[in-house]
Amino acid sequence: MRPQALRRREASFKSSLAVEVERHVWPLIEAGKFRANVFKVFRLDEAGEAHRLMQTSRHIGKIVLTVEA
Repeated sequence: MRPQALRRREASFKSSLAVEVERHVWPLIEAGKFRANVFKVFRLDEAGEAHRLMQTSRHIGKIVLTVEA
């Protein structure tokens, strides 16, 4: 079975999925047992460089943009 995009799913499915994620996944995140693999962090003014890195596919993990207040 091919996975479907969430936008095509019924609202009731999305709602129940959110409840299950909150019940089973969120506690793992809060406990620090699940963290995103961050490859590199860029400032917002370095977005072009971040995009070039993304296009190379030479990264494993997330490329993050930060906004300084």
